[in-house]
Amino acid sequence: MGTNSEVKHLKLKISLVFIIIVLFIPKSLAECESESVDSCNNKEKALPLKIVAIFAILVTSMIGVSLSFGRRSIPALSPENDLFMVVKCFAGGIILGTGFMHVLPDSFDMLGSDCLEEKPWHEFPFSGLVAMFSALFTLMVDSLATSFYGKKSSDAVIPDSHTGAVGGHQEQEMGVVVSVGHFHGHHHAAIEATKNEDGDTQLVRYRVVAMVLELGIIVHSVVIGLSMGASNNTCSIKGLIVALCFHQMFEGIGLGGCILQAQYKLLKRVVLVLFFSITTPFGIALGIGLSRIYKENSPSALITVGMLNASSAGLLIYMALVDLLSTDFMSPRLQNNIKLQFKSYVAVFLGAAGMSVMAKWN
Repeated sequence: MGTNSEVKHLKLKISLVFIIIVLFIPKSLAECESESVDSCNNKEKALPLKIVAIFAILVTSMIGVSLSFGRRSIPALSPENDLFMVVKCFAGGIILGTGFMHVLPDSFDMLGSDCLEEKPWHEFPFSGLVAMFSALFTLMVDSLATSFYGKKSSDAVIPDSHTGAVGGHQEQEMGVVVSVGHFHGHHHAAIEATKNEDGDTQLVRYRVVAMVLELGIIVHSVVIGLSMGASNNTCSIKGLIVALCFHQMFEGIGLGGCILQAQYKLLKRVVLVLFFSITTPFGIALGIGLSRIYKENSPSALITVGMLNASSAGLLIYMALVDLLSTDFMSPRLQNNIKLQFKSYVAVFLGAAGMSVMAKWN
């Protein structure tokens, strides 16, 4: 009797193992090649939602990035006002949260997917590697661009250390160096020239920051839009529409502040605003067009998008910490105003916390 019972148990175990092998493994392999069968997957119902998403995200993106330009109609948003600094720090927290809580985890998920081969993707943290070198590359571009444009636009006059004359030229009268009164005039001009040079250097920094930040945000936005446009999951798309609208609006506020400080002419401002506003809708439209050939779980898509996300994460994290938050918090304006500094810190934590909560639907 005991022997029969053991044989039955053994047969049952073999049957269970066989069922797992037959049902589970083919399903896992199939999910890597095509979308899983789900009640939420409905191509006909997903298409209208994607079209709504295109227009909703376009409008909220333009509102967010344009809010900073309303300083004439809304005096509180002027860069000289304390509220502008608090809002800018809030947007810096948004961008930091985007890099840490949205883009970087997505990259780890994609490059660690079961649909990729064990070697080398599961044996090495490629997402961290790419993000690290992306941050270092951003530092290099930031530094070299600032140096290059600083020298190019540096027409400021440098005072001569011995004579006090400007540009190393001595004004002479009857063969004699100019009098002390003239020296005082040159010295005053030299101080003004130095101030102008410092202002030009700071303006160059603002312009480099605006351009590099826009580049990182554009890459990230296209990737998000592409994934959303290629998906037919109506359950996830509904939540993504709301999350991305808030995400693009607040991210736009941060970018808009940088564009405003860069003091670009009207045409360039319009171009930068349009590029930011249309990238996510363009990504969604591209995803809709490529939905037949683009498979989210295919190895090539996972590797490409995962690498792009990692590089975008490194760029956004660097820009948020170094060029936005560190620059503001170490500036004399905040260092000499503890109350404003505390408000700005609260704004940073609120921005980062808000993006962290939104990661639930991303």
